[in-house]
Amino acid sequence: MVPQGEGNSTIHPLEANTIAPPPPREQPELRPFRRWAPWLVSVFVVANVVMFLVTMYVNNCPKNSPRPCVASFLGWFAFNSLRENPLFGPSSSTLEKMGALVVTKVVKEHQGWRLITCIWLHAGVIHLLANMLCLLLIGVRLEQEFGFVRIGSLYVMSGFGGSVLSALFIQSRISVGASGALFGLLGGMLSELITNWTIYTNKFTALLTLIFIIAINLAVGLLPFVDNFAHIGGFISGFLLGFVFLIRPQFGWISQKNVPPGYHTGSLKRKHKIYQYILWIIAAIFLIVGFIVGLIMLFRGVNANDHCSWCHYLSCVPTSKWSCKSSAICFSAQDENGLNLTCQSYGRNLTYFFPSSSETRINELCDQLCS
Repeated sequence: MVPQGEGNSTIHPLEANTIAPPPPREQPELRPFRRWAPWLVSVFVVANVVMFLVTMYVNNCPKNSPRPCVASFLGWFAFNSLRENPLFGPSSSTLEKMGALVVTKVVKEHQGWRLITCIWLHAGVIHLLANMLCLLLIGVRLEQEFGFVRIGSLYVMSGFGGSVLSALFIQSRISVGASGALFGLLGGMLSELITNWTIYTNKFTALLTLIFIIAINLAVGLLPFVDNFAHIGGFISGFLLGFVFLIRPQFGWISQKNVPPGYHTGSLKRKHKIYQYILWIIAAIFLIVGFIVGLIMLFRGVNANDHCSWCHYLSCVPTSKWSCKSSAICFSAQDENGLNLTCQSYGRNLTYFFPSSSETRINELCDQLCS
């Protein structure tokens, strides 16, 4: 029996589906994915700044450097002379003490932790500011889109990948900096665009713009004393990790999940495209194999330059303005007046006024003189 309406004696027959299911909710914009509150990138920036301050405190230029310090009014935080470090930062020995990537220590002294600690250290204020500005510009947007777990994992693993490739090719000097991790974020952005190709508008414009930015940054790495192998290793790691961590479901599947009960949208939509699964599997295989092979080669003491005669050009291209020689010939002479060092490769000569020096200290001073 159907209840009668108030003031109406007409009896209506019972009908099925007299009330149609409501239509699906309209979305105000084409952004069905969750937006995360970015905080981890800010924590990374603070961590890098704190590590730099701790490094400068340990460095204590006024006490430990034989040369006059820059900005000596800063006391313990004063910078080493620009001849030693043109980036306004500590000495190479302090960076080594704090966990810089030194291949001999990784291989011979089994200090593999340096592959991670080096990405939190910076050679100077200029180095730190440049990297942290890039991290904020790139990382905040990615963390908003994909969350702190995926972006944090991508950042650290890309930095690790950059350290491994750097250690395989550059074995004559220390390496520090977050550049490998930052290039990993750029690589992740590229693979994210590729694997989520169908959900983007203006695809080719975004792709060409991103490739241009990456190419410019890699080109800068061809300058001397820039560790482009860390950049390349971080970029490749981030590119592969992007296919694994940054995969998106399709808009059709999202819309289908959001419709009210009882409303049919037609054929069921797959959450991901077939090509996304294929790229995920291929990238995961290359990542696992690449990390395993790279670590085995590193801890066996392999110098990758012996197996690739032209690869050194990926990090530095010699010109008439500069040389790419990573090692320099340095002569030392110790007498009662002090230590005299001559860097034959650059024609530099310097006398240090202290009576005796250890072999380690002489090697450190030679590196500074020839840098």
